[in-house]
Amino acid sequence: MATPDFIKNLRSTAGHQLLYLPGVTAVVFDDAGRVLLGRRSDNGEWSVVGGIPEPGEQPARAAVREVFEETAVECEVERIVLVQTLRPVQYENGDICQFMDVTVACRATGGEARVNDEESLEVGWFPVDALPEMREFSTFRIMQALANEPAWFAPAEDATLGDAGLGVIPQGR
Repeated sequence: MATPDFIKNLRSTAGHQLLYLPGVTAVVFDDAGRVLLGRRSDNGEWSVVGGIPEPGEQPARAAVREVFEETAVECEVERIVLVQTLRPVQYENGDICQFMDVTVACRATGGEARVNDEESLEVGWFPVDALPEMREFSTFRIMQALANEPAWFAPAEDATLGDAGLGVIPQGR
């Protein structure tokens, strides 16, 4: 995920200290029940689509925007799948962020899946019984979206459940 300008501005005065930021993740299904995935350019791994809302942007709008920007697929949000605070991550340049992720289930409404920006190496639709290897972050969100249950929240005693922990990731993410 490219670093938004508003975060670059914050970093100019905040330095590398921890920033607590909103994040959105979209689990997009087509009419055949396949899920939309992108292979990320920063780490080469397959993942569901996500990003950071702009200041004042609603999470649902941010999810729709991120999906289109990265994949050229148009979609609409159907429901919240989960809300979870993730463990902090440290980027190669020393910046530390912690995201509170709102994951939404979406239905594709148009467009052709393709690489639409520099954040993805590949984009495609996958049957849920033939997913490529992915991190737990993505598979958990896909399974929660398929469960069609009320929104999942991390237990109060472990608000960071299900993430790999503080690790260094490329700056472009």
